[in-house]
Amino acid sequence: MTSEIQLAGFGGQGILFAGKVLAYCGMMADREVSWLPSYGPEMRGGTCNCSVTLSDEPIGSPTVYTPDILIVMNEPSFLKFIDNVRPGGCAFVDSTLVDSKTDRTDIDVYEIPATSMAEENGLKGGANIIILGMLLKKTGIITLEEIEAAIRKIVPPAKAQLIENNMKAVSLGYDFS
Repeated sequence: MTSEIQLAGFGGQGILFAGKVLAYCGMMADREVSWLPSYGPEMRGGTCNCSVTLSDEPIGSPTVYTPDILIVMNEPSFLKFIDNVRPGGCAFVDSTLVDSKTDRTDIDVYEIPATSMAEENGLKGGANIIILGMLLKKTGIITLEEIEAAIRKIVPPAKAQLIENNMKAVSLGYDFS
């Protein structure tokens, strides 16, 4: 099975970090993985996106043009990428920052007010991981054990206190109804 994932938003929202977590989840599951970040020179506040492919077979290209899964955390990214989602795929949308809707009926769209949830729970900057929690529940392409192991691997020892916050964010997204 191959999952092609596109994550997009503003620089500073943790798009690349979330993509790296997904890539490490694939590595923890002994899958083939590619992670390709893309961001403008302005970085924080500028546009940012990331392609992640998780596969049981060798990956031919790290670029994702028609994702199975789209994660969008701002309005410009929604408008730019929603039409690229492969029919039968799904989109995870931070409804705090995205007002637009799609008229597509061939994909599943999951809206979650991730930015508001992060702020309300003292997890500023955790909206990206809240969305990953929902992705975990809705798609099953990664497991809770893989995401926890990936977060423990990626978070540097000097910031170990962030592991608990990230796992709380995963739970918030997973439990969102």
